[in-house]
Amino acid sequence: MEHTMQVRTTTRRATIGRMAVAAVAVAVGGLSATAFATSAGASSKVVVSTTKNAKLGKILVSGKTLYTLKASKTPCTAACMKIWPVLALPKGVKKATAGSGVSASKLGTKTISGGVRQVTYGGKPLYWFSGDSGPGQANGNVTDEWGKWSSVVTAKSGSGSTSTATTSGSGGTAF
Repeated sequence: MEHTMQVRTTTRRATIGRMAVAAVAVAVGGLSATAFATSAGASSKVVVSTTKNAKLGKILVSGKTLYTLKASKTPCTAACMKIWPVLALPKGVKKATAGSGVSASKLGTKTISGGVRQVTYGGKPLYWFSGDSGPGQANGNVTDEWGKWSSVVTAKSGSGSTSTATTSGSGGTAF
């Protein structure tokens, strides 16, 4: 009987130990997945495509609307990155994939701190805005302490062609 009790206690401790390890793994995995989702859309590749916005026209998206920054004198550091996460490639991925409506030749990368590869379009680094809940929503056309943020417009509303000038009054940067 004593042997049986000892086995049950040992088994129970082992089970509790495995559950604790599993909980830690899930928590750490959740953190990694959250960080990964923030920087790369939780996938092994990053696809940049276009979607239609009623006010702006066709805009770049990768899960959410993408923005560029015309920087002010205040650099975009940690506080900024919470509001404006960079569109970054997952480790080991060399380039973003051009989806529907996107010119692959305009996609590139820029290495930033920590060896992170930030996706660029037309040479400009791309960001998401934390205030957008999905693709096509463009709440981030604002000027703040870090500079002027503009959604990337590939074709203006009512236009079938791609533009290369900055749009006036609509808040987007056209390519």
